[in-house]
Amino acid sequence: MAQLYFKYGAMGSSKTANALMARFNYEERGQEALMVKPQIDVRDGEHMVRSRIGLTYPCVYFHEMRALGDEALQKYACIIVDEAQFLTREEVLYLVHLVDECGIPVMCYGLRADFKGELFPGSYELLVMADKIEEVKTICWCGKKATFNARFDAHGKVLKEGEQVVLGANDKYIGLCRRHWMAGDLGPDFKMPE
Repeated sequence: MAQLYFKYGAMGSSKTANALMARFNYEERGQEALMVKPQIDVRDGEHMVRSRIGLTYPCVYFHEMRALGDEALQKYACIIVDEAQFLTREEVLYLVHLVDECGIPVMCYGLRADFKGELFPGSYELLVMADKIEEVKTICWCGKKATFNARFDAHGKVLKEGEQVVLGANDKYIGLCRRHWMAGDLGPDFKMPE
């Protein structure tokens, strides 16, 4: 029975690497999985999913997947969505349709909350609609579980105001535990990325 999965984690928790490994596992077993992401995320180039450890794979954008139509999507053993926090309510409901009406498993990977500690719209909808929710864990500089995404400026100051979506990776964000996120403490060994 197909299910909708939401696998969330803080920055640096290897969500994208996990998504790419899941796709490889399907391929290794002779099944095809479709890699998808919202078009807003073009940090890694057009139509590309890339993890921090160097794994890459081509993808289609969410709107392109929808344009294929339900019948064409039936050939996939699984649909894997990276950066799912950027999905809209309507897009999440379309994923629910693919699972419930078309019988296609869908695995979504993304952030739960933004740098202000507020849920992303796509994450909110996935937390409500997903059949299975799983945290992809990483640690803060202190060794505790990192559950918050800290955005920092060019001087290493943790920001708590601004636009919700500012694309970046290790150059703008770091995962912290709640205590250090609230304190704005990037750690004694933090060095600005080059």
